[in-house]
Amino acid sequence: MNRARVAVYLLFLLAGAAIGTWTARIPAIKQDLGLSDGRLSLALLAIAAGAMAGMQAVGRLVDRYGSSRVMIPAALLQGVVLVLPAYAVNLGTLAAALFGFGVVHGVLDVSMNANAVEVERAWGRPIMSSFHAVFSIGGFAGAAAGGLFAHLALSPAATFLSVAVVIALLAAWAAAWALRSRPSPVTSDSEVRPRLPKGILFLGVLAFCCLVGEGAAADWSSVYLREDLAASAGFAAAGYAAFSIMMTAGRLAGDRLAVRFGPVALVRGCGLLAAAGLGLALTVGHPVAGVAGFGCFGAGLSCIVPQVFSAAGHRDPAFAGRALARVASIGYLGFLSGPVLIGGLAELSGLPRALGVPALLAAFVALAATALRPRTTEPVRS
Repeated sequence: MNRARVAVYLLFLLAGAAIGTWTARIPAIKQDLGLSDGRLSLALLAIAAGAMAGMQAVGRLVDRYGSSRVMIPAALLQGVVLVLPAYAVNLGTLAAALFGFGVVHGVLDVSMNANAVEVERAWGRPIMSSFHAVFSIGGFAGAAAGGLFAHLALSPAATFLSVAVVIALLAAWAAAWALRSRPSPVTSDSEVRPRLPKGILFLGVLAFCCLVGEGAAADWSSVYLREDLAASAGFAAAGYAAFSIMMTAGRLAGDRLAVRFGPVALVRGCGLLAAAGLGLALTVGHPVAGVAGFGCFGAGLSCIVPQVFSAAGHRDPAFAGRALARVASIGYLGFLSGPVLIGGLAELSGLPRALGVPALLAAFVALAATALRPRTTEPVRS
């Protein structure tokens, strides 16, 4: 079982590295194709559309064939589709390449989380947060690799090809050690009218609330510190850095906290910490308090999505793939719409008040944490 756990770590690592590497080379792709900000945003929208399409399609495949039979091909393809944007010649080909990247990433996201739930069930205690921590570490590693290639004035093609080789090696390693999951014993009637376990849609709402905050922190924390708190440009960047570092640290500690306190108490405490942290950043009005507040906000949000995904996957093992696909899709919609929502509200009432929305959503998650109480006949043992 140790090997199965390592295999899932490898998949989360390579998925995060693919995203981080692509993000680091966006400016070079934009410059090479001569894209304006608006045209680039259209291309980036293709990633989101592809991810949503992949997530919607993969749930039934995971339930029918088993997560391992879906995630390994997707992991191998992740490196291939990472290379494609480097060879785009115009906006249309870039959008097509990014749509393919998004589809594969969405399929990999759901299937590897489904396998993580199976490994967690076999392990006998909560380990989901550590997988998501490794995803964050992979994102840092990918961004660092992309930044290094950019510093050396190497092309995006060289960057993506190099990282794709590493991704292929990690995927092959994961294929050798992965837990071989069995297809769910579904009936023909359930294939015609698939049922979702009770409460899955509400778990998706909780993921949505959390990922609205993640998206808002990514796009608006530096702007808030720079323009509303008059921080220097360098210090303003520390807001999101603190958020990311504390989120990773929280996920590394999340499994131990889940064992000690249980998922309901953990999510309730995390929601309150996130709300209080962002509230601190918005009410004190000092750059140092802002950075500290965004750090607490990241620590608070860190364990919520892993626990929500774990609860969705354990709710009914026969429909874990479709349950995770639904929760991931709703949550990802929050990540995409969050920055847009904050921007629109900022136009009406100012950015500080607009950023109060993620704080309120975090408080709502804390109040609704009882939705994570296990309802299966095979709860995860602590």
